[in-house]
Amino acid sequence: MSATPTDLLREATTRLERLAADAESGALDAAITILVDALDRGGVLHAFGTGHSEAFAMEIAGRAGGLIPTSKFSLRDIVLHGDRDISVLEGEPPLERQPWVVEELMATVPVHEHDVFLIASNSGVNGSIVGTALWAKERGHRVIAVTSLDHTARVEPKHPSGKRLSEVADVVIDNLAPYGDATLEVADGIGAGAISSITAAFIAQLLTLGVARTIAARGETPPMYISANIPGGDEHNSVLEDRYAGHIRRGA
Repeated sequence: MSATPTDLLREATTRLERLAADAESGALDAAITILVDALDRGGVLHAFGTGHSEAFAMEIAGRAGGLIPTSKFSLRDIVLHGDRDISVLEGEPPLERQPWVVEELMATVPVHEHDVFLIASNSGVNGSIVGTALWAKERGHRVIAVTSLDHTARVEPKHPSGKRLSEVADVVIDNLAPYGDATLEVADGIGAGAISSITAAFIAQLLTLGVARTIAARGETPPMYISANIPGGDEHNSVLEDRYAGHIRRGA
């Protein structure tokens, strides 16, 4: 059962190559079209994930080489931007499993008519994740999901609706993670080499690239961040961010 770094590299590379091939063949086109349409209408792209899936939202929103009309929100916003005490983040069961948090959370998010939601969850069944997707759909927003189709099909939904994220979203992108996320067995029944964060980050970048290429192909300049750590970066970014003042959130 020896699992080596080379084994993990193989597991990652195989999946990234498959995602790239799928993107080349048009598998992400539906999602890219939704995103471009939202930007054309003056909307922004809201990214959300809980636990390790929050990394996906960080890849979508507010980073160098990323799209400026993007925003991310997280469960802790009910403390940072709402009225809840920080102790709520340490309750049991975990906040990510609680459907009630959605209304309070979304009251803190600056959502406008033409915005789109990108929601990442490996399991795709927790109450806050499914509830947020339902909240968005009920208000006419389109939802793009990034989830493990293998995992989500093998676990029970935790939302009162009985739905999974994959059953709510307009477009579903499989992150290709196996059931349980770990790709390698290191002892009897013990796994390591979780892969969903790696593939989700790659998906986020494929979507960003697809949107930017689509806009550039029309002869327009995509609204992209450049690194704040190179000369002129702050000035470039601030000018474009000002166009979306009150519509996107940037924090520490």
